[in-house]
Amino acid sequence: MSTGEVTYFVAQYLGPDQDTGGQGQDFGKSSPVGLLLLVVFGIAVVLLVRSMTKHLKKLPVAFDQDKAAAAAPARVKRAEAARAAREEAEAEELAKAESGPPGDSAGDGPAKS
Repeated sequence: MSTGEVTYFVAQYLGPDQDTGGQGQDFGKSSPVGLLLLVVFGIAVVLLVRSMTKHLKKLPVAFDQDKAAAAAPARVKRAEAARAAREEAEAEELAKAESGPPGDSAGDGPAKS
């Protein structure tokens, strides 16, 4: 097959009367099921917005830290206490490391050559 024959075949196969441009027999026809889905989704969005609005109206304007701490569950309080104890222990270890062992001062070390 030569190039001319291939071009003729392609041009004949995709002629202007056969190419519908993606618009077949059912183009533009929507089903009642699609309309029903759109209506159901619209109702769901409206109900969700109303529910969220009600919940947002219940929120206080400003949050009080003391009330939040009192209302926190026991496990949260235990976790915060453990974190505070861990930070305190790390601070003590850091203070011990900075002070160094007793009797060791900066000038008493071996001379560097």
